[in-house]
Amino acid sequence: MPLVIAAKPYVSSLHNFNIVLNSHQVSLTALPPLALYIHFPWCEKTCPYCDFNSHQIKKGQSGFDEKRYIKALIKDLETELPNIWGRQVHSIFIGGGTPSLLSSEAMDELLCAVRARVNLAPDAEITMEANPSSAETEKLAAFAKAGINRVSLGIQSFQDEHLKALGRIHNGVEAKYAVAIALKHFKSVNLDLMYGLPKQTLEGAKADMDATLSFKTPHLSFYNLTLEPNTYFANFPPQLPSDDEVDAIFEQNLALLSAAGYQRYEVSAYAQKNQACKHNLNYWRFGDYIGIGAGAHGKISYPNKITRQVRERHPESYMQAMESKGNALMESKDIAAKDLPFEFMLNTLRLTDGVAINTFSERTGLSLSVINKSLTEASGKKLLDNHPSQLKATALGLRYLNNLQEMFLD
Repeated sequence: MPLVIAAKPYVSSLHNFNIVLNSHQVSLTALPPLALYIHFPWCEKTCPYCDFNSHQIKKGQSGFDEKRYIKALIKDLETELPNIWGRQVHSIFIGGGTPSLLSSEAMDELLCAVRARVNLAPDAEITMEANPSSAETEKLAAFAKAGINRVSLGIQSFQDEHLKALGRIHNGVEAKYAVAIALKHFKSVNLDLMYGLPKQTLEGAKADMDATLSFKTPHLSFYNLTLEPNTYFANFPPQLPSDDEVDAIFEQNLALLSAAGYQRYEVSAYAQKNQACKHNLNYWRFGDYIGIGAGAHGKISYPNKITRQVRERHPESYMQAMESKGNALMESKDIAAKDLPFEFMLNTLRLTDGVAINTFSERTGLSLSVINKSLTEASGKKLLDNHPSQLKATALGLRYLNNLQEMFLD
């Protein structure tokens, strides 16, 4: 798809943004909301399906040097401050790995350092991922006291046979206990639940969903087990249900979620009213985020460019880089104008309601005309809704989302 260069500013009819594109740069008159992502790279055990940047704590070692890592994180954040002066941070997400392996004292030190260095919104959503093992569950109250107000529990299943097949270190009883404790201490709780598990039946999947819904948590993530490259399961694939069986499980549990009052607002995210994850919504709306920690990614917009960053992936390399150079960037590059349409659509089309059509120009600095051909083609194939003011996938488009997103490649 050729890149169309606007001869004059494109003016948004809704927000009156003047956005200019020339052969060298984009020009934004307003910057998107800003979030902070903090990566914790260690796990007690690496799950066979996981392709995130996680490093198993070696046997015989006491764990990891949390003081050293926290010091590196704080210094990493300080290097980003010149790039975000005057901007408010609306949410924090501490992911991993298993961030709940941190001590509550280290978490408190980290969050205090963040508050002292950035303009954190008074109502900022601060999420921490956690596993429901008994040792981590005991620390949840202390994490809440440190400032965490939202926790995301990696339940995956409440059935021991499936947890064992997934390589999880908790059992069903521990999972239920962790949820009950989390609901006592946090403003919002998310549960991760997988389907399409080895030897999973329709009845077994319903039992998992019934157990999940019994807690009435504000938010659920419901996603299909996939065999990602460079994982144990990719090399030694388990016996999974057929595509038809997986589809039947999804349709069954989608109906259960809807009947329980959960709205599907993103491909794999479901929430009760006004309980959508603010941090992830910012990703999906092509907002900005600082990414600190081993392997963290970031996206920062400037008046004349949009930049992506990647940090050193291995925790030791990351900490050494911060200590020796004061910088752990592996890559920092401006996103080419020809790549912005795909990057924007890769995120926003995951949302069931899509985004306002003018958001494309506001967040990319490009005229909507550069994607007119793809919009027409996608609409003709019934993958994109014909809504006059929204960019959103149809039900068919959500089912074949990869195909829809690829239509916006350069």
